[in-house]
Amino acid sequence: MLDLKGTSSLVTGGASGLGEAAARQLADRGAKVVIVDLNDDKGLKVAGDIGGAYVRADVTDTDAVIAAITAAEELGTFRTAVAAAGIGAASRTIGRDGSYDSAFNLDYFKQVIDVNLIGVFNTVRLTATAISRTEAFDSDGQKGAIVTLASIAAFDGQIGQAAYSASKGGIVGMTTPIARDLAAAGIRLNCVAPGLIDTPIYGEGEASEAFKDSLKRDVVFPKRLGTADELASMILELLVNTYANGETVRLDGAARLQPK
Repeated sequence: MLDLKGTSSLVTGGASGLGEAAARQLADRGAKVVIVDLNDDKGLKVAGDIGGAYVRADVTDTDAVIAAITAAEELGTFRTAVAAAGIGAASRTIGRDGSYDSAFNLDYFKQVIDVNLIGVFNTVRLTATAISRTEAFDSDGQKGAIVTLASIAAFDGQIGQAAYSASKGGIVGMTTPIARDLAAAGIRLNCVAPGLIDTPIYGEGEASEAFKDSLKRDVVFPKRLGTADELASMILELLVNTYANGETVRLDGAARLQPK
């Protein structure tokens, strides 16, 4: 197992939701964590809570991500990274009026791919480069591990999720080739595809709770939304389990999403 004590880590999208949960569990295991996000207030708070650091960075900005990695390297041996930053998207491929103008906005589609897919690859290629410069920690020549976040929308994309599903499907699709690329450097890479996880993205209040209750129709068992801590636990396992490599793990209560 990879011992996280005395090491550093980087979590994109770490200021809230799934990224925050992963950052907190990494810190609980002894890692010093750099939170990478665009929400300064939340990012600084989480970093303060866990004794880490916060770096404001757009994951598509190479120089900003490198600055975040440098900050992590100053906190300990850089061993792990979690690419959790991403944006949601919903729009049908064509409009109802038959006009070209009402078809899915191409700039919007490109933005989703840019953040969710290219941003993840940018994070992986840069963090892996930094991890490759460290000394191996075991007789297998292992140096560290990276986990990316996709979604079950990569497999069961719903109506209006063309851009989102494409971006998440791309993350799944590049998991095996990247894991093969990084093997020579002693770095493992895995992907988690979460299902319906209860995070602040759904809001609060009676209407929000009613909406979340309707979502669990597609979940087989347990008949509820997952928690951020359950998702973070899977991320941590894939980081520290030194035989986990090249896998995409669905964490979804056996959910299979209906068209809408």
